[in-house]
Amino acid sequence: MIEQERFMCAIGAMQTVVAIKRALPILHSGPGCGTMVAGFFERSTGYSGGSTAPCTNFSETDVVFGAEAKLEKIIRNSYQILKSDIQVVLTGCTAAIVGDDSTRVTKLFAAEGKPIVFVDTPGFKGTNYEAHSTVVNAIIDQFVSRFSADTVKEPRLVNLFASIPYQDPFWKGNLEEYKRLIEGIGLKVNILFGPSAGGVAEWKTIPQANFNILISPWFGLPIVEHLQEKYDQPFYQFPAVPIGGNETTRFLRELTAYANENGAALSLADAESFIAAEEGAFYEEIDNLATFLLEFRYGLPAFVHILHDAGYVLGMARFLLHETGIVPKEQFITDKTPEQYHEAISRQIAGISAKRNIPLYFQPDAGLAQEQIRATEHEGRGLIIGSGWDKELAQKKHYDFLSAALPSPYRLVMNTGYAGYRGGLRLIEDIYNNALATYR
Repeated sequence: MIEQERFMCAIGAMQTVVAIKRALPILHSGPGCGTMVAGFFERSTGYSGGSTAPCTNFSETDVVFGAEAKLEKIIRNSYQILKSDIQVVLTGCTAAIVGDDSTRVTKLFAAEGKPIVFVDTPGFKGTNYEAHSTVVNAIIDQFVSRFSADTVKEPRLVNLFASIPYQDPFWKGNLEEYKRLIEGIGLKVNILFGPSAGGVAEWKTIPQANFNILISPWFGLPIVEHLQEKYDQPFYQFPAVPIGGNETTRFLRELTAYANENGAALSLADAESFIAAEEGAFYEEIDNLATFLLEFRYGLPAFVHILHDAGYVLGMARFLLHETGIVPKEQFITDKTPEQYHEAISRQIAGISAKRNIPLYFQPDAGLAQEQIRATEHEGRGLIIGSGWDKELAQKKHYDFLSAALPSPYRLVMNTGYAGYRGGLRLIEDIYNNALATYR
């Protein structure tokens, strides 16, 4: 048993579909699956998610006789109800165990020219972090590949794979900021998800990209590896969310160099001019913060525990230590990172500081992570960055608290992001506003 699970089973990747403009997830599962997904990812209906997503409502009768006919009927009816640009059929555990040939049913509609994709997503096949890659790769293989014949590569076009939609509460804001920054150095970018993306039309241009960008320590890696094999597209990987001045500048400079190594012919002068302007705006605000920090230096957080996925733990810990002076203590990665990535992530956390040891735990059982925090004592005022489940723990420890991970019932996030220069400023605002709110 896992207490306070902060991820979902594979069918939770229906939110990957929901995040694509005018895309329709069709669930071949029991009715509880869609309800569970909608409940976990609050305020996440998009164009056709939540209670509007068609579902075969797999029943006991279907376990005996199968439900392929029911699936065919619901797909056909869905075309009459919702004007979608692509349909993605996702199977739950029951359909997979019974052995329904959902692929055959889906191919009937594909043969009619319908933009439809099938993905096997029973919960026992992994988490939604892993299934996100499975869904994206299925769309690439079954839909995008129809438009990839005689594709001409655009030297400055790139595909970005970063925040997992809805699993990352800040995915919309982060993707918008990545798009702004990447275009700022002279590239053109497909972000594929969210309101700033071009929907299905943008997905069709994936094969035209010169290379791919992955901002993640592990999730999403199967996507860029698949594209490298399928379309001969290399990829640049940044292993954490770049937050604030130092890391965002490093990300942009490394990306500029990588792009030019692969024939993009970006102007270094223009890229550096853009970076300098962004850095100037960021550090002006940091300079303005100096008086406040000096005045409140004994009443602000001195150390932090972060309970989040690997990308945020790495990104936030580095940013908070080097650009705010908040010292990372015990850190907890709660995304059920596969073991083959543990060593590389541990090296990343060790590289944050040559002077401080930052204890890191891969702990999908957040209840156990909380037990460790309860048993620790550190000097100064503490801060916990985690999910809504961690609020009570912070209160008991008399720590400040910032809700930044799912589930997050105590915070409304719309298009806020923590990535980039602007995201770093927003993270500082949120941390210190919470601290100041405790003063009477």
